[in-house]
Amino acid sequence: MGVSETSMPTSKTELAARSALLKQKRGLLAMLPFIGPAFVAAVAYIDPGNYATNIQSGSEFGYKLLWVVVVANLMAMLIQSMSAKLGIATGRNLPELCREHFPRAISITLWVFSEIAAMGTDLAEFLGATLGLNLLFHIPMLVGAIITGIATYVILMLDRFGFRPLEKFIIALVLLIGICYLAETVLSRPAFGQVVYHSFVPWLGNSDAVLLAVGVIGATVMPHVVYLHSGLTQKRIVPKNEQEKKLINRFSIKEVIIAMTLAGLINLSMMYMAASVFHATGHVNVADISTAYQTLTPLLGPAAAAVFLVSLLASGFSSSAVGTMAGQVIMQGFVGFTIPVWVRRVVTMLPTIIIVALNVNPTSTLVISQVILSLVLPMPVVTLIYFTRRKDIMGSLVNRKITTFAASFCAALIVILNLLLIYLVLGGGVPFLN
Repeated sequence: MGVSETSMPTSKTELAARSALLKQKRGLLAMLPFIGPAFVAAVAYIDPGNYATNIQSGSEFGYKLLWVVVVANLMAMLIQSMSAKLGIATGRNLPELCREHFPRAISITLWVFSEIAAMGTDLAEFLGATLGLNLLFHIPMLVGAIITGIATYVILMLDRFGFRPLEKFIIALVLLIGICYLAETVLSRPAFGQVVYHSFVPWLGNSDAVLLAVGVIGATVMPHVVYLHSGLTQKRIVPKNEQEKKLINRFSIKEVIIAMTLAGLINLSMMYMAASVFHATGHVNVADISTAYQTLTPLLGPAAAAVFLVSLLASGFSSSAVGTMAGQVIMQGFVGFTIPVWVRRVVTMLPTIIIVALNVNPTSTLVISQVILSLVLPMPVVTLIYFTRRKDIMGSLVNRKITTFAASFCAALIVILNLLLIYLVLGGGVPFLN
């Protein structure tokens, strides 16, 4: 998955990439062979965990937390472009570099926490798809979990035909989610003046808003996909020299901007749809996906509710597949071995099946999982900054000082927010917040 022999470039893609690198193709035609890794990574930014936190934020606080989505998305662009650059510059992924340069005890510790993050992510994605099947087709949750496992395994098997079919399928699902939310935007008729204003003007009115803001960041910038993106680019198009590395990286940056902008717009639309439909009509306690679906039906009609669930299914299936890919890269990189995809698929299904069997509220679990992910997030971000600022590792693609500064600021912000989160969860209060 990104590092296997089956994931080496197909001759057609490699030939097209070589033509672009030789400047025989320009514009969109030159970009096409390089489009894929960022869209695969972008799936993690629009997974079911985002649905849970965005819907809860929009219904409770209206448009006021849209700025958090914008900030998180800008952070995501920077972090994912650095991860992609690492794979291009070194031919290795972030976990592999950690294993090579850090003491074994540190690598094992990072691996354990990364696996917890990957499993927490997979839990959210699995639950989202299972819930979508339950609400849309009335399939029992336990049966839905098994169907989700089989469906994501089939998606992953596309990798046997080369990386391109898998990339194209995931890109198609991302575009489907985008189309669904374009339809939701038309149907929900948000106040675009409010959307623009609150996308740029920060607001944190109380402790609940802080908790949700951290949840939104935790649901947006995902630890496992920081590791994965470097694995997707490390051997995809192999550069022959430093000049080719620079050219491939330029294409990669453009792709990251396109893919993350689309993911950001989808996240914004999730929140402003909830603000327009739920908060504006007095439904300020829509804190789970099931309630959102049931409330959407009378407010906007069954078609809008069905579109919402179709997007949730596409999100759940695609992000669950990407989560498994990330798990493989994490294990192979940190400890040097992999397990069969079907074994990882079965193991990561177990927490979801247990939660479903115990009848635990799925959306509450989604929100909690995103908060846990935000606590793990500083680890891959800090290690990514450490490696990308080293010229002996990155060569000509070493970070500029401004890049390292901006990434360090993001890492510091994440740490501060996580400390604030722990303080609030333990019962602390913030004097300037009502």
